Amino acid sequence: MSKRDNWAGSAVLAGAAAIGSAALAAALLYSSRRKEKAQKVVVKTPLGDAPETD
Repeated sequence: MSKRDNWAGSAVLAGAAAIGSAALAAALLYSSRRKEKAQKVVVKTPLGDAPETD
């Protein structure tokens, strides 16, 4: 039974590591996309230059 418990523990540890790394990757992708969207909004809005109209 010792070998089976050891194998199960290793499988749980590997599964937890895989889930943790996937969660970390998802968090990094989410934050980088939010940052890109925030920068696009700043670039699109003119701060000091008003368009000339007739």
